[in-house]
Amino acid sequence: MSILSRLISIILFLALALSACNLPSSSTQEPEGPGAVLTAAAQTVEANLTQLAVQSSPTASILPTNTTAPATATLAAVSPVAASPTGGALVATATSDCDNADFVTDVTIPDGTVLDPGESFTKTWRLKNAGTCSWTPSYAVVFSNGDSMSGPATQALTTNVNPGQTVDISVNLKAPSTPGNYTGYWKLRNAAGVTFATFYVDIKVGGSGAFAVTGVNLSVSGACGNFQIKADITTDSAGTVTYTWVRSDGATDTNTYPDLVFDAAGTKSVTTSWSTTASGNKWMDIYIDKPNHQQFGRANFSCP
Repeated sequence: MSILSRLISIILFLALALSACNLPSSSTQEPEGPGAVLTAAAQTVEANLTQLAVQSSPTASILPTNTTAPATATLAAVSPVAASPTGGALVATATSDCDNADFVTDVTIPDGTVLDPGESFTKTWRLKNAGTCSWTPSYAVVFSNGDSMSGPATQALTTNVNPGQTVDISVNLKAPSTPGNYTGYWKLRNAAGVTFATFYVDIKVGGSGAFAVTGVNLSVSGACGNFQIKADITTDSAGTVTYTWVRSDGATDTNTYPDLVFDAAGTKSVTTSWSTTASGNKWMDIYIDKPNHQQFGRANFSCP
């Protein structure tokens, strides 16, 4: 029998008992009638039923009356912070597998190169085709933003660059006339007009009268097995030039050469040799470390 059924039976029993006998009370208070007893019994039953409901409810919980539900936290979206460009590296590459590029090196004008106001120079980047599509002369290098330094708005590539190959990309520029720091951003553009692979040139324009190498003429003599390479170096004033040679096979020039000292503007010559019998096309450049930080010219030769 359930608790509710037992309580109802108790109430009926008490009502019947009171109606059968009306004994005198020993209290000085007014005797309680059957209605009062039934009312008290009913209140007891109601209290017991309420307590029973609370105890038997599986989801019952007790909260202070002054407790409010906790606020829902809202997280603000955080924008990604772009990394600062360093060392001429690519600022951004394409999301497409077809057109993508890796930065290899600054061939000329490393970041922070000091130039005279209005000085003309050639910036050359070496890039690797890291995509799956070949770059053709329908591709171009285009100015993106920053300081254009009198560069072309667009300049077509002059050769095909297959996936995995590297290419030197050069633009002729001119330093602004006002001293300060300047950065220009460039991109590659495919045949469909979509740009990718952002790279940049970063220079510092100083005061006038800085010593510089203004040109290098390279020539080759000899034959397969013993090539002689000559560089005629021209400067615009008195100063000291330091240099190294750069070869197409990627060999590192670890030789130490005497400083080339100019007492005034003029031309001096230096030579080197390459003893090779390997067949194929070859080239050699000279890198002017001081004062230009620039790679000049290219002497081309080959073995059968």
